[in-house]
Amino acid sequence: MENTAFREQLDLYGAAFEKVLAEYLQSVRFRPDVLDESVRYSLQSGGKRLRPVLLFAVTRMLGGRLESVAPFALALELIHTYSLIHDDLPAMDNDDYRRGRLSNHRVFGE
Repeated sequence: MENTAFREQLDLYGAAFEKVLAEYLQSVRFRPDVLDESVRYSLQSGGKRLRPVLLFAVTRMLGGRLESVAPFALALELIHTYSLIHDDLPAMDNDDYRRGRLSNHRVFGE
């Protein structure tokens, strides 16, 4: 039996983080353009967003506000996404796919 309260909280915090990520991506532009496309490609590939969701859940559990930890949640996801890109490189695991899409280096090169 699925715990619907857990699923609701997971969805709530996930949606809150997606908003934080979208606002961040609207506020930045990386150069050269291929780097900007590459960053957006990997960050917008979805995923569970477990790290920021856990940070949001603990923050609420301790009586804090999500807005106060949003920059840290974003940093966690940026670092995690970087680690996935790095892990997929030919010199590492040489994976062709990540989250059901071509891995970053397959689309944009090493």
